Amino acid sequence: MIQEKDRIIRELNDEITKIKDIQELQNVKAKYTGKKGILTALMKNISSVEPENRKNYGMEVNSLKEEIENIINEKTEEIKKSEKEKQEMKNWVDVTADGAKKISGREHLIMKVMRESFEIFTNLGFTVVEGNEIEEPWFNFDALNTPKWHPARDMQDTFYIDEEHLLRTHTSAVQIRTMMKHQPPIAVVSSGRTYRKDEIDATHSAMFHQFEGLYIDKNVNVGHLKKFLEIYAQKMFGSNLKVLLRPSFFPFVEPGFEVDVSCISCGGKGCSVCKNTGWIEVLGAGLVHPNVLRNVGFDPEKWQGLAFGIGIERIAMLKYGISNMRELFKNDIRFIE
Repeated sequence: MIQEKDRIIRELNDEITKIKDIQELQNVKAKYTGKKGILTALMKNISSVEPENRKNYGMEVNSLKEEIENIINEKTEEIKKSEKEKQEMKNWVDVTADGAKKISGREHLIMKVMRESFEIFTNLGFTVVEGNEIEEPWFNFDALNTPKWHPARDMQDTFYIDEEHLLRTHTSAVQIRTMMKHQPPIAVVSSGRTYRKDEIDATHSAMFHQFEGLYIDKNVNVGHLKKFLEIYAQKMFGSNLKVLLRPSFFPFVEPGFEVDVSCISCGGKGCSVCKNTGWIEVLGAGLVHPNVLRNVGFDPEKWQGLAFGIGIERIAMLKYGISNMRELFKNDIRFIE
């Protein structure tokens, strides 16, 4: 019996070493301990053993059974541990490894030009102020010397919410509110969305961004205005740029000017971009109208001011060679890149 026992254990160990999963192990277990297995056959064989040897025979079979079960149980634990480790490896993350590449956003050209514009004027001592996009007619029109009969106040030009509220048509209302809160001298710039009932095309939009500046002090003149605008244009487009003031009418300034810069593409020589004039219109400006100063409680005999308004989209299109304004509002990351 001892020799038989040793042979069975050797065979079991040989088979065990080749097993890779629980299913294979169950098959081997059934072979040795199942109803039709080796141990069952040995127990049935006890009737053929001489009576005086049956006790020892039974003890040997039970000892064999215990050894077989121990071997199978150890293998079971080994396989379970291996499978658990494999599963853990599937979900394992090396926290020290480089992470997945993160796609970073990019600064939009409108925000880039706006930020650069703020930087230029804050370096000149101006302060940034903000205001409401929903405005009252008095701040948007009346205080800016724009009477009720003026075409800019017509329903076909302005988005009215009701009789007392509208979407601001310019950021100049911020200047009015600033002057009503602070005494001169004042040097402020503001920017933000403005709204007009323009047909949307390559150079117009019903919503656009404006950048405005206001400077109030004693003895302010056109020379100050031109110098501020020259600094802005040269910082934004290049140091060789020239500025030209062409007389024009705006109700809130007197005198008023359309402001041109020498053509960025040809340097003022004349090309298709500037229509062979050598100049490109970029903004409107002027000295603050005395009526505007009176409307906010300033004495025009004591205080003078200058103001300018710049279309951020206009500057971005010129600086980056964009032919269609609608590209700025498509949110296409390929365009931003």
